[in-house]
Amino acid sequence: MDKHEGRDAGTIRLDDPWYDALAVGWGEGEETPPPRPAPGGSPAHRASDIYLEVQRSAAFQEVRSRYRRFVVPATAGFFLWYVAYVVAATAAPGVMARPVVGAVNVAMLAGLGQFLSTFLLTWAYARHARLRRDRAALDLRWTVFEQERDQERNRARGAGR
Repeated sequence: MDKHEGRDAGTIRLDDPWYDALAVGWGEGEETPPPRPAPGGSPAHRASDIYLEVQRSAAFQEVRSRYRRFVVPATAGFFLWYVAYVVAATAAPGVMARPVVGAVNVAMLAGLGQFLSTFLLTWAYARHARLRRDRAALDLRWTVFEQERDQERNRARGAGR
């Protein structure tokens, strides 16, 4: 986003692919106008058609696959680690109460390990997203943005006739 000064200060550039145009005015009672027929007589494509086309694309499926390949095992592993901690605290209180260093016992170390693993998993997720998904997702976002812009231009040309 560019910073604006003067009369247009605080406005968002509409050519920004991260700008969510669908959220603007959402829920304010405005109805989406039905698609107008294209100059050839066939109905014009709607924005939802563009999104469905992108969703079916190989690039989108690859981004989703990369996401799932990280999230599913990470979630399962973290859940198992959490359940193991709870079960051990409940089923083996003697083991969890065993002192390690001074007043620090096994339960305290495992509890701190829960926090540490949460932060490590968050870092790993952000790194994975940055290295393996963000660029492809942004490319898809630009593709959708360009298709919507072309669609708007075609509508404007058709309305100007």
